[in-house]
Amino acid sequence: MARIQMYDTTLRDGSQGEGVNFSLEDKLQITVKLDEMGFDYIEGGYPLSNPKDTEYFQRVAEMDLKHAKVTAFGMTRRKEIDAKDDVGMQALRDSQAPVVTIVGKTWDLHVTEVLRVSLEENLAMIADSVSFIKSCGREVIYDAEHFFDGFRANPEYALKTIKAAADAGADIIIPCDTNGGSLPEVITKYVDLVRSELDTPLGIHCHNDCDLATANSLAAVEHGVVQVQGTINGLGERCGNADLISVIANLVTKKEAYSVLLDNNLHNLTELSRYVYELANMNFRSSQPFVGSSAFAHKGGMHVHAVNRIARSYEHIEPEVVGNQRKVLVSELSGRSNIVAKTTKYQLDHDPELLTKILEKVQDLENVGYQFEAAEASFDLLVKKVAGTFKPHFEKIHYRVNVESDATHEPLTEATIKLVVNGEQEHVVGEGDGPVNALDTALRKALCPAYPALEKMHLVDYKVRVINSAEGTAASVRVVIESKDEHNVWSSIGVSENVIEASWLALADSVEYKLYKDEGTFFD
Repeated sequence: MARIQMYDTTLRDGSQGEGVNFSLEDKLQITVKLDEMGFDYIEGGYPLSNPKDTEYFQRVAEMDLKHAKVTAFGMTRRKEIDAKDDVGMQALRDSQAPVVTIVGKTWDLHVTEVLRVSLEENLAMIADSVSFIKSCGREVIYDAEHFFDGFRANPEYALKTIKAAADAGADIIIPCDTNGGSLPEVITKYVDLVRSELDTPLGIHCHNDCDLATANSLAAVEHGVVQVQGTINGLGERCGNADLISVIANLVTKKEAYSVLLDNNLHNLTELSRYVYELANMNFRSSQPFVGSSAFAHKGGMHVHAVNRIARSYEHIEPEVVGNQRKVLVSELSGRSNIVAKTTKYQLDHDPELLTKILEKVQDLENVGYQFEAAEASFDLLVKKVAGTFKPHFEKIHYRVNVESDATHEPLTEATIKLVVNGEQEHVVGEGDGPVNALDTALRKALCPAYPALEKMHLVDYKVRVINSAEGTAASVRVVIESKDEHNVWSSIGVSENVIEASWLALADSVEYKLYKDEGTFFD
């Protein structure tokens, strides 16, 4: 099997995406994770661009990486100066990175109008830069920036630029679709032309402006490139880069001629994807192929019926192959098959009447704004309520939320709750940064003496959505709360014309779910 090198540039190209910012520690942790997965190259950054990247190369040099080669990225030397005297070249050398990626201009438009140098001087800049880094004993990867646009504009000159890099000793040449505007047939045509002109191995670097970066990368592999550059989750400037998650998954599951990573380390892809999202402080993309939470989610009753019988009838691979899992959603579109699948843990398949009641209740509630596919904790509680096995751990008598503010002070929010807990009334007051926080504080104060495990439960996300916006400020709202403890993450839902009441309903479900889960009595 042909080994296809995976070159990750999440820490450099990926960090150029809007809203993406990695700390130094983030970059080091991602480096360790990528090395464990078996990525071949990890581009750490441009050592001259900022102190963080400079320190990254100092710190990473002390790490005991098992497989990956850390790569420093930089531009060709400046015009009319020797490479050895150029501060950028010196920074690349002094980074101590075993591999250096040098990016140079291919498109004559960039040479004359952006760099504002002669075509001949650009060729000299490429050759001198590659030659200097090679003389320092480093492996050199040459990124031919804007190659496909440059080749369309001036094929003769574009070829001269990559030949200059190859003749100077570049170990591999990477044609880059920097504008992300090429179609697969263009990528393959020009890759074939370059391979006919050069003996130096080729790679590919694609941006996603036409939503084709992954397809273009796979097409280039089919036409002989040996390295794919990209980022985890497709992070990057504008529309991002080729998503190496999808590139890897497609190469391993759809092709038999190629190997990637260590032992085709495919089952950790979902974990890797979410790990990078977490460190970047970004929301998961639920519809992301292979690793998204919706990648193997089934909602339509006909689909679920088929999946229950033969999973591959509606799934192109088994979700466990990439470390993901199947989800069956329930909504007003559901059939009995959805309910059967969702309630397998309750062993209710012998009670068709109860299954029908659950489905009818779901449909009734979704008609007024509930959405159980986003709130599985509330669905599990609904099943117990319809089945008649739900016994509340507390009963609300009433609550009151008060917000006070004047011209000189921040608003003060206070919640008062009266509950019955284990037959005793609890009347407590809690303060918070807002109504929901105050309610949460008061509810915990009332319940924690009886249920101390709630101390380890935390609210991690809170979402509000207007359901019927035509009603204006009187519209119903849907509140979804995500909570977690040391073991699990779960979501609950509440719907009301009053946002505080909707929040209370979701909060109460979240607490009830936690208590049932810890008791192990959900399926009694």
